[in-house]
Amino acid sequence: ADSGDDDVELPTIRHQPEGLEQLLAQTKFTKTELQSLYRGFKNECPSGLVDEETFILIYSRFFPQGDASSYAHFLFDAFDADRNGALCFQDFAVGLSVLLRGTEQQKLKWTFDLYDVNKDGYITKEVTLGDTGGLAGWEHPDRDLPAPCVPQDMLEIMKSIYAMMGRCTEPALGASAPAQHVELFFQKMDRNGDGVVTFEEFLATCQE
Repeated sequence: ADSGDDDVELPTIRHQPEGLEQLLAQTKFTKTELQSLYRGFKNECPSGLVDEETFILIYSRFFPQGDASSYAHFLFDAFDADRNGALCFQDFAVGLSVLLRGTEQQKLKWTFDLYDVNKDGYITKEVTLGDTGGLAGWEHPDRDLPAPCVPQDMLEIMKSIYAMMGRCTEPALGASAPAQHVELFFQKMDRNGDGVVTFEEFLATCQE
């Protein structure tokens, strides 16, 4: 009878956090730190889950001078490790642990994954379509990728960062600034000149 009651109760629980011992093993936070983080997390989202819309609203509070919605979208994807469209406390704690307490390589891998918008294992820049529908200068390993799926990882990230900073930038930057930043990034990172940046290239350049 007791187990039957439990079965009835479970659907009403929106999300139960991972056990404290498991999170202590998965992160580099102390028990006290995890408890404090959890209180803050529950205060912002009592259900125990944060959807993308809520995440964007919370993150945007820190950048009132600009539009942080696009960058917050990329950040949400980076925290959403299991790709289920919602952040639980475990997603938040594990991601934050990497950013604050991770090794240099772990932090760089997290950053690389943030820049790798379409999660194909490469950072790409904007690719232009030719008149015939072909890809001009297309050097991505998956050369047969159809046109609607053309990746623009780095340019989209840069545009979102500049939009987030808004009027904080002095002097004011022109519309071409994100693209110029992307060109400089690829000049430095794309070691073999194939038009994409692998994690190995990213890591080697950052650790020089």
